[in-house]
Amino acid sequence: MSQSLSMAGNLSEKKESTLSGIWLFIFIELLLFAGLFLLYGVYRYKNPVAFDLAAGELSITSGVLNTIIILGASLGMAYSSVAIRKGNKMATLFWLLTTLFIGFMFLVNRYFEWKGRIDFGFFPGSEELARLGHGDVLFFGLYFFMTGLHAIHLLVGFIGLIYVTSRVNNNSLNGGNYALLEKTGSYWHLATLIWVLIFPLFYLL
Repeated sequence: MSQSLSMAGNLSEKKESTLSGIWLFIFIELLLFAGLFLLYGVYRYKNPVAFDLAAGELSITSGVLNTIIILGASLGMAYSSVAIRKGNKMATLFWLLTTLFIGFMFLVNRYFEWKGRIDFGFFPGSEELARLGHGDVLFFGLYFFMTGLHAIHLLVGFIGLIYVTSRVNNNSLNGGNYALLEKTGSYWHLATLIWVLIFPLFYLL
């Protein structure tokens, strides 16, 4: 009996440690991107004309499409949370897989947008970009770094979602135990929020 209680206690501590780690990771991500947004603001203030002209080289259509896609993925994540609370395993799996698929489409669209900029020579270190001036170099440097970092965070989210999906599939996450899914969802929603902030900075302002 005491051994069973000890094992239950260890599992509970391990679960709390995992969830605390997720919250800490989310907090660090917020600080990181807050610093990058501040850096963008400073550079834009010092190079307003160059930033305006450089932004004109980006496709607003692509940016809008990615915004719609990632909002759709976040909606799917929210529905998976509702489904698991109701104890509906099949619906939970459906929405998790839907989120993964839609999120993958975001990365596909991101790849083609990057490819378009690179094909035109607008990437850090290129001769074409160097000829345009310091402000353009700063703009595209921030563009590739921030959107690239965001893409990496989405990939981390993918790994988390795949793990959560496998746990739901083998019934270790269910209607009575879904905290890990919700914390993973919080991370995914954070990635969505970050993109919603990145989008106007590079495509609209």
